[in-house]
Amino acid sequence: WYHDNLTRHAAEALLLSNGKDGSYLLRKSNEREDLYSLSVRGKDSVKHFHVEYTGTSFKFGFNEFSSLKELVMHFANQPLIGSETGTLIVLKHPYPRQVEEPSIYESVRVHTAMQTGRTESDLVPNAPSLGTKEGYLIKQGKIVKNWKTRWFTLHRNELKYFKDQTATEPIRALDLTECSAVQFDYSQERVNCFCLVFPLRTYYLCAKTGIEADEWIKILRWKLSQIRKQLEERNATLSS
Repeated sequence: WYHDNLTRHAAEALLLSNGKDGSYLLRKSNEREDLYSLSVRGKDSVKHFHVEYTGTSFKFGFNEFSSLKELVMHFANQPLIGSETGTLIVLKHPYPRQVEEPSIYESVRVHTAMQTGRTESDLVPNAPSLGTKEGYLIKQGKIVKNWKTRWFTLHRNELKYFKDQTATEPIRALDLTECSAVQFDYSQERVNCFCLVFPLRTYYLCAKTGIEADEWIKILRWKLSQIRKQLEERNATLSS
């Protein structure tokens, strides 16, 4: 559960999307060499606490521990006090380092209750999870092979596209559990294109830049890998 160079932003993204109440991880603090940050999820926000390494022990508030294991054991039984909201948090679930993450999670926008003047209930609906992405892409039509700009949203295992960002009803929702591949496509006359392969249709999409196309491909491939992983685990459970 020690994540060496994880940023505050990425820690929030991981714990909000994959963690639960009491999930925690330790990371290096950006402020000083001798400081670590303990990031803990409490309800629907993430709190960050400083842990100072003195060279021989770890200081946390008024407490001092000979090892990180001792610190974690202490706060597994003794609650931490969350800032501002006063939420009681206990360290229950270590967030393991060996978890596959999409390489673009640094770009995920995450809002937490750490923001002044906002309550947790205000922020929950606006907190995109780790596997969330949205933006405009140019899509090729199914019958008439013309290209139209559409607003795409990726959430959980669904990729939806809308007429534009203001539309409330999607034109279509694609179930990624049925998608077999996501890859760059060089068959079109346009640049920065990629395709999603489904049993009955291959969708051709283009982004404004190569970087943007690469981001979409990375997160969609990660989604497919997670879907396959869940399927394998389910099959293994059923067979046992």
